[in-house]
Amino acid sequence: MESIIVGTCGFCERQEKYFQDFRTVEIQQTFYRILQDKTLEKWKKRAPKNFIFSLKAFQGITHPLNSPTWRRSNVKPTKNVGLLRPTSDVLRFWRITLHEAKILEAKFIIIQLPKSFRETEESFENAEKFFSMIDRGNFEIGVELRGWSERGRKKFTRKFDVIDVVDPLVSVPLHSGYITYYRLHGKYEGGKIIYSHKYSDEELKKIMNKVLSFHIKESFVYFNNSNMCEDARRLIMYLREL
Repeated sequence: MESIIVGTCGFCERQEKYFQDFRTVEIQQTFYRILQDKTLEKWKKRAPKNFIFSLKAFQGITHPLNSPTWRRSNVKPTKNVGLLRPTSDVLRFWRITLHEAKILEAKFIIIQLPKSFRETEESFENAEKFFSMIDRGNFEIGVELRGWSERGRKKFTRKFDVIDVVDPLVSVPLHSGYITYYRLHGKYEGGKIIYSHKYSDEELKKIMNKVLSFHIKESFVYFNNSNMCEDARRLIMYLREL
């Protein structure tokens, strides 16, 4: 089905081959590091005309100082980073993310929030200030809320007009709007994600059926497990058989 588009979180193979095999990618590097314009310009130039970029927002917007993800960054964090707090640092990092998305002419900016962004009134207040202060550009904004209840996710995504980014095997997307966005990390065991998981044929068909059942206008599916290239290709094959 043409309106269900499958890719991976990051280039899972040589870019030249990836651009032949897939129609979309979720850029991961922009979460960990601030990239040079020339790098993004090179990727955009290499991509086919109708290729769809999705950009993961820089961790300074979402992840606090004590997050282990900062170890991989080329930026030294301050105590004022993360959790959508409307600080000068967070707003500056949003402007950088927005600039990167414009270079790639991305369709999506994805805000992945950590578990420390809890379902509290404080989080809603921070988010309300953050979203009221930022320039969204012309981008679709997706938010992954980890550990939140269905009620909380529904309230958050509808209040701030963002896409509810979920795993279709785990959650139902609860935002309003016509575009759905899924991230598949692997298997969940004991509250942990097993990224080394390889999806079985049965699981992939279940994913396909879930995506079809929630589908309205456009659906985007991104694999983020260790076997993502092969699993994404297999899902594309099943969709072509419809």
